[in-house]
Amino acid sequence: MSTKTAASNPTSGSTTNERTTNSADARYACDDEQLQVLRQKSPWKEDPLYFKSVDVSPTAIMKMMTHCHSGVEKGIKNGGKPIEVMGLLLGRPDPTTPHTLVVTDAFPLPIEGFETRVIADDADVTNYMISLGESLEKTRKEKFMGWYHSHPFDVGLHSHCFLSSTDLSTQLAWQRLDDAHGNPFLAIVVDPLRSLTKNKPEIKAFRVYPPEYSSPIANQCPDGSIVEEEKERLEKWGSCWNRYYALKVEYFMSKSARNIMTILTQNFLWMRNLGSTPSLEPENRQGHPSRV
Repeated sequence: MSTKTAASNPTSGSTTNERTTNSADARYACDDEQLQVLRQKSPWKEDPLYFKSVDVSPTAIMKMMTHCHSGVEKGIKNGGKPIEVMGLLLGRPDPTTPHTLVVTDAFPLPIEGFETRVIADDADVTNYMISLGESLEKTRKEKFMGWYHSHPFDVGLHSHCFLSSTDLSTQLAWQRLDDAHGNPFLAIVVDPLRSLTKNKPEIKAFRVYPPEYSSPIANQCPDGSIVEEEKERLEKWGSCWNRYYALKVEYFMSKSARNIMTILTQNFLWMRNLGSTPSLEPENRQGHPSRV
Protein backbone atom coordinates (compact mmCIF):
# COMPACT_ATOMS: atom_id res chain seq x y z
CA MET A 1 0.00 0.00 0.00
CA SER A 2 1.23 3.47 -0.73
CA THR A 3 0.33 6.99 0.33
CA LYS A 4 -0.32 10.01 -1.85
CA THR A 5 0.70 13.12 0.02
CA ALA A 6 2.11 16.56 -0.52
CA ALA A 7 5.85 17.03 -0.92
CA SER A 8 7.71 17.29 2.37
CA ASN A 9 9.58 20.31 1.00
CA PRO A 10 7.20 22.46 -1.07
CA THR A 11 10.03 24.70 -2.30
CA SER A 12 12.00 21.85 -3.84
CA GLY A 13 10.46 22.37 -7.27
CA SER A 14 10.22 18.65 -7.91
CA THR A 15 7.87 17.86 -10.78
CA THR A 16 7.18 14.43 -9.33
CA ASN A 17 6.24 15.87 -5.93
CA GLU A 18 4.02 18.53 -7.51
CA ARG A 19 2.22 15.86 -9.50
CA THR A 20 1.74 13.77 -6.33
CA THR A 21 0.40 16.80 -4.44
CA ASN A 22 -2.01 17.72 -7.21
CA SER A 23 -3.21 14.11 -7.39
CA ALA A 24 -3.97 14.04 -3.66
CA ASP A 25 -5.66 17.44 -3.61
CA ALA A 26 -7.78 16.48 -6.62
CA ARG A 27 -9.42 13.73 -4.58
CA TYR A 28 -11.25 16.41 -2.56
CA ALA A 29 -12.97 17.81 -5.65
CA CYS A 30 -15.02 16.25 -8.41
CA ASP A 31 -16.69 17.38 -11.63
CA ASP A 32 -20.36 16.53 -11.03
CA GLU A 33 -21.20 16.39 -14.75
CA GLN A 34 -18.33 14.01 -15.54
CA LEU A 35 -19.26 11.87 -12.54
CA GLN A 36 -22.87 11.64 -13.69
CA VAL A 37 -21.79 10.57 -17.18
CA LEU A 38 -19.54 7.87 -15.70
CA ARG A 39 -22.33 6.60 -13.47
CA GLN A 40 -24.75 6.45 -16.37
CA LYS A 41 -22.32 4.47 -18.52
CA SER A 42 -21.44 2.14 -15.61
CA PRO A 43 -18.61 0.34 -17.47
CA TRP A 44 -18.01 -1.84 -14.39
CA LYS A 45 -21.22 -3.73 -15.17
CA GLU A 46 -19.63 -5.03 -18.38
CA ASP A 47 -16.13 -5.68 -17.03
CA PRO A 48 -15.86 -7.78 -13.81
CA LEU A 49 -12.28 -6.54 -13.34
CA TYR A 50 -12.93 -2.90 -14.19
CA PHE A 51 -11.74 -1.37 -10.91
CA LYS A 52 -8.05 -1.70 -10.11
CA SER A 53 -7.45 0.49 -7.04
CA VAL A 54 -9.00 2.29 -4.08
CA ASP A 55 -7.97 5.68 -2.65
CA VAL A 56 -8.89 6.09 1.03
CA SER A 57 -9.06 9.43 2.86
CA PRO A 58 -7.49 10.03 6.31
CA THR A 59 -10.96 10.49 7.80
CA ALA A 60 -12.21 7.16 6.47
CA ILE A 61 -9.23 5.05 7.54
CA MET A 62 -9.10 6.66 10.99
CA LYS A 63 -12.80 6.01 11.63
CA MET A 64 -12.61 2.43 10.34
CA MET A 65 -9.57 1.57 12.45
CA THR A 66 -11.01 3.23 15.57
CA HIS A 67 -14.28 1.34 15.16
CA CYS A 68 -12.59 -2.01 14.56
CA HIS A 69 -10.23 -1.53 17.52
CA SER A 70 -13.20 -0.71 19.74
CA GLY A 71 -14.69 -4.10 18.87
CA VAL A 72 -11.48 -5.79 19.97
CA GLU A 73 -11.38 -3.89 23.26
CA LYS A 74 -15.07 -4.37 24.02
CA GLY A 75 -14.94 -8.12 23.52
CA ILE A 76 -11.79 -8.61 25.60
CA LYS A 77 -13.03 -6.28 28.33
CA ASN A 78 -16.15 -8.40 28.70
CA GLY A 79 -14.00 -11.49 29.11
CA GLY A 80 -14.62 -12.93 25.67
CA LYS A 81 -13.24 -12.83 22.16
CA PRO A 82 -12.84 -9.66 20.06
CA ILE A 83 -16.09 -8.60 18.42
CA GLU A 84 -16.65 -8.16 14.69
CA VAL A 85 -18.01 -4.76 13.67
CA MET A 86 -19.40 -3.33 10.45
CA GLY A 87 -19.95 0.04 8.82
CA LEU A 88 -20.74 1.80 5.55
CA LEU A 89 -18.41 3.67 3.20
CA LEU A 90 -19.08 7.00 1.52
CA GLY A 91 -17.43 7.94 -1.75
CA ARG A 92 -17.57 7.68 -5.53
CA PRO A 93 -15.90 6.41 -8.68
CA ASP A 94 -13.44 8.97 -10.01
CA PRO A 95 -14.04 10.38 -13.52
CA THR A 96 -10.40 11.48 -13.96
CA THR A 97 -9.07 8.04 -13.02
CA PRO A 98 -12.13 5.89 -13.80
CA HIS A 99 -10.57 2.59 -12.68
CA THR A 100 -10.21 3.97 -9.15
CA LEU A 101 -12.78 4.14 -6.36
CA VAL A 102 -12.44 7.00 -3.85
CA VAL A 103 -13.50 6.42 -0.23
CA THR A 104 -14.02 9.75 1.52
CA ASP A 105 -15.70 8.75 4.79
CA ALA A 106 -16.90 5.82 6.91
CA PHE A 107 -19.87 5.40 9.23
CA PRO A 108 -20.14 2.66 11.89
CA LEU A 109 -23.33 0.59 12.04
CA PRO A 110 -24.92 -0.80 15.24
CA ILE A 111 -23.97 -4.35 14.30
CA GLU A 112 -21.76 -6.66 16.34
CA GLY A 113 -20.98 -10.33 15.94
CA PHE A 114 -18.61 -13.22 16.46
CA GLU A 115 -17.24 -14.51 13.17
CA THR A 116 -20.28 -15.18 10.93
CA ARG A 117 -22.94 -14.66 13.62
CA VAL A 118 -24.19 -11.08 13.68
CA ILE A 119 -25.87 -9.73 16.80
CA ALA A 120 -28.32 -6.98 15.79
CA ASP A 121 -31.98 -6.29 15.34
CA ASP A 122 -32.57 -6.14 11.59
CA ALA A 123 -35.35 -3.55 11.86
CA ASP A 124 -33.21 -1.27 14.01
CA VAL A 125 -30.25 -1.54 11.63
CA THR A 126 -32.43 -0.88 8.59
CA ASN A 127 -34.02 2.17 10.22
CA TYR A 128 -30.60 3.42 11.25
CA MET A 129 -29.29 3.11 7.67
CA ILE A 130 -32.35 4.90 6.27
CA SER A 131 -32.00 7.72 8.79
CA LEU A 132 -28.27 8.03 8.09
CA GLY A 133 -28.81 8.04 4.34
CA GLU A 134 -31.47 10.76 4.55
CA SER A 135 -29.20 12.89 6.70
CA LEU A 136 -26.25 12.53 4.32
CA GLU A 137 -28.44 13.34 1.32
CA LYS A 138 -28.90 16.82 2.79
CA THR A 139 -25.29 17.46 3.75
CA ARG A 140 -22.96 15.50 1.46
CA LYS A 141 -22.43 15.12 -2.28
CA GLU A 142 -20.89 11.67 -1.93
CA LYS A 143 -23.06 8.57 -1.73
CA PHE A 144 -22.83 5.17 -0.09
CA MET A 145 -20.46 3.07 -2.18
CA GLY A 146 -19.37 0.19 0.03
CA TRP A 147 -19.10 -1.45 3.42
CA TYR A 148 -16.36 -2.49 5.77
CA HIS A 149 -16.14 -5.05 8.53
CA SER A 150 -13.48 -6.53 10.78
CA HIS A 151 -11.97 -9.99 11.06
CA PRO A 152 -10.54 -9.83 14.60
CA PHE A 153 -9.10 -13.34 14.60
CA ASP A 154 -5.89 -14.43 16.32
CA VAL A 155 -2.75 -13.19 14.63
CA GLY A 156 -1.24 -15.91 12.48
CA LEU A 157 1.05 -16.42 9.54
CA HIS A 158 -1.39 -14.86 7.06
CA SER A 159 -3.59 -11.78 7.14
CA HIS A 160 -7.28 -12.33 7.92
CA CYS A 161 -8.32 -9.86 5.23
CA PHE A 162 -10.39 -12.11 2.99
CA LEU A 163 -14.05 -12.67 2.12
CA SER A 164 -15.91 -15.54 3.76
CA SER A 165 -18.85 -17.19 2.01
CA THR A 166 -21.19 -14.95 4.02
CA ASP A 167 -19.17 -11.86 3.08
CA LEU A 168 -19.21 -12.92 -0.56
CA SER A 169 -23.02 -13.27 -0.60
CA THR A 170 -23.42 -9.87 1.06
CA GLN A 171 -21.06 -8.16 -1.36
CA LEU A 172 -22.63 -9.79 -4.42
CA ALA A 173 -26.10 -8.69 -3.31
CA TRP A 174 -24.88 -5.10 -2.96
CA GLN A 175 -23.07 -5.15 -6.32
CA ARG A 176 -26.13 -6.46 -8.15
CA LEU A 177 -28.49 -4.02 -6.46
CA ASP A 178 -29.69 -1.30 -8.81
CA ASP A 179 -28.29 1.69 -6.91
CA ALA A 180 -30.32 4.83 -7.61
CA HIS A 181 -27.09 6.87 -7.61
CA GLY A 182 -25.21 4.55 -9.95
CA ASN A 183 -22.42 3.91 -7.47
CA PRO A 184 -20.46 0.64 -7.69
CA PHE A 185 -20.09 -1.15 -4.37
CA LEU A 186 -16.87 -2.03 -2.56
CA ALA A 187 -15.97 -4.34 0.34
CA ILE A 188 -13.15 -3.53 2.77
CA VAL A 189 -11.97 -6.02 5.38
CA VAL A 190 -9.90 -4.89 8.38
CA ASP A 191 -7.65 -7.17 10.44
CA PRO A 192 -7.47 -5.14 13.69
CA LEU A 193 -5.27 -7.52 15.71
CA ARG A 194 -2.67 -7.72 12.96
CA SER A 195 -2.88 -3.93 12.60
CA LEU A 196 -2.11 -3.51 16.30
CA THR A 197 0.76 -5.97 16.11
CA LYS A 198 2.35 -4.39 13.04
CA ASN A 199 1.45 -0.83 14.12
CA LYS A 200 -0.07 0.03 10.74
CA PRO A 201 -3.46 -0.54 9.09
CA GLU A 202 -3.94 -4.06 7.77
CA ILE A 203 -6.82 -3.73 5.31
CA LYS A 204 -7.75 -5.07 1.91
CA ALA A 205 -10.42 -4.00 -0.58
CA PHE A 206 -12.41 -6.40 -2.76
CA ARG A 207 -14.96 -6.72 -5.53
CA VAL A 208 -16.64 -10.04 -6.31
CA TYR A 209 -17.14 -11.74 -9.66
CA PRO A 210 -20.67 -12.21 -11.02
CA PRO A 211 -21.82 -15.85 -10.88
CA GLU A 212 -21.43 -16.27 -14.65
CA TYR A 213 -17.75 -15.22 -14.63
CA SER A 214 -14.79 -17.53 -14.10
CA SER A 215 -11.16 -16.51 -14.15
CA PRO A 216 -9.41 -17.85 -17.26
CA ILE A 217 -6.23 -18.40 -15.23
CA ALA A 218 -6.09 -21.58 -13.18
CA ASN A 219 -5.36 -21.26 -9.44
CA GLN A 220 -5.31 -17.46 -9.58
CA CYS A 221 -5.86 -15.91 -6.15
CA PRO A 222 -7.59 -12.58 -5.44
CA ASP A 223 -4.27 -10.70 -5.43
CA GLY A 224 -3.38 -12.05 -8.88
CA SER A 225 -0.81 -14.57 -7.65
CA ILE A 226 -0.83 -18.17 -8.83
CA VAL A 227 -0.85 -20.63 -5.93
CA GLU A 228 -0.74 -24.30 -6.86
CA GLU A 229 -1.24 -25.66 -3.34
CA GLU A 230 -4.94 -25.73 -2.42
CA LYS A 231 -4.25 -25.65 1.32
CA GLU A 232 -2.30 -22.42 0.97
CA ARG A 233 -5.05 -20.82 -1.13
CA LEU A 234 -7.64 -21.70 1.50
CA GLU A 235 -5.49 -20.40 4.36
CA LYS A 236 -4.88 -17.06 2.67
CA TRP A 237 -8.17 -16.36 0.95
CA GLY A 238 -10.86 -18.68 2.34
CA SER A 239 -13.08 -21.18 0.57
CA CYS A 240 -14.30 -18.59 -1.95
CA TRP A 241 -10.78 -17.66 -3.13
CA ASN A 242 -11.72 -17.86 -6.83
CA ARG A 243 -14.90 -15.74 -6.60
CA TYR A 244 -13.46 -12.29 -5.85
CA TYR A 245 -10.41 -10.12 -6.47
CA ALA A 246 -8.39 -7.57 -4.51
CA LEU A 247 -7.90 -3.92 -5.42
CA LYS A 248 -4.73 -1.97 -4.67
CA VAL A 249 -5.24 0.23 -1.60
CA GLU A 250 -3.71 3.70 -1.39
CA TYR A 251 -4.21 6.66 0.93
CA PHE A 252 -4.42 10.35 0.09
CA MET A 253 -3.97 13.51 2.13
CA SER A 254 -4.11 17.12 0.96
CA LYS A 255 -1.08 19.39 1.13
CA SER A 256 -2.67 21.63 3.78
CA ALA A 257 -3.67 18.65 5.96
CA ARG A 258 -0.18 17.20 5.69
CA ASN A 259 1.40 20.51 6.72
CA ILE A 260 -0.93 20.90 9.71
CA MET A 261 -0.30 17.32 10.88
CA THR A 262 3.46 17.83 10.58
CA ILE A 263 3.35 20.99 12.71
CA LEU A 264 1.09 19.45 15.36
CA THR A 265 3.05 16.23 15.73
CA GLN A 266 6.32 18.16 16.04
CA ASN A 267 5.14 20.79 18.53
CA PHE A 268 2.35 19.21 20.56
CA LEU A 269 2.88 15.95 22.43
CA TRP A 270 -0.87 15.58 23.04
CA MET A 271 -1.28 14.86 19.32
CA ARG A 272 0.04 11.36 20.01
CA ASN A 273 -3.16 10.62 21.91
CA LEU A 274 -5.24 11.12 18.76
CA GLY A 275 -3.67 8.01 17.29
CA SER A 276 -3.64 5.93 20.45
CA THR A 277 -5.84 3.12 21.70
CA PRO A 278 -5.74 1.14 24.97
CA SER A 279 -4.69 -1.91 22.97
CA LEU A 280 -1.38 -0.19 22.22
CA GLU A 281 -0.46 0.29 25.87
CA PRO A 282 2.61 -1.78 26.90
CA GLU A 283 0.65 -4.05 29.24
CA ASN A 284 -1.82 -4.86 26.47
CA ARG A 285 0.74 -5.22 23.70
CA GLN A 286 2.35 -8.06 25.65
CA GLY A 287 -0.63 -10.18 24.72
CA HIS A 288 -0.09 -9.72 20.97
CA PRO A 289 1.53 -12.68 19.25
CA SER A 290 5.15 -11.94 18.38
CA ARG A 291 5.55 -14.17 15.37
CA VAL A 292 4.39 -11.66 12.74
